[in-house]
Amino acid sequence: MKKLSHIVYILKCADGTFYVGCTNDLARRLHEHNHSPRGARYTKQRRPVVLIYGEKFSTLRAARRREYEIKTWPRAKKFKLIKSAKA
Repeated sequence: MKKLSHIVYILKCADGTFYVGCTNDLARRLHEHNHSPRGARYTKQRRPVVLIYGEKFSTLRAARRREYEIKTWPRAKKFKLIKSAKA
């Protein structure tokens, strides 16, 4: 049986804001954020959104912990994380 990986991701919304989320199917979730009524309320009002960062975890618990951690950060710290991943 294949072990699922969980991804914590950051999206950049059309208005320049960031959205942090967690999923086990990034392609599906990104499609939902941009096209589906199942997208998060926050991103539905700020479409289109673009994936700018992702981190893989082997457990949902670890991914949720990291998602919460990143969500509590100020924008400048999130920007540094994104920039460091691109370097």
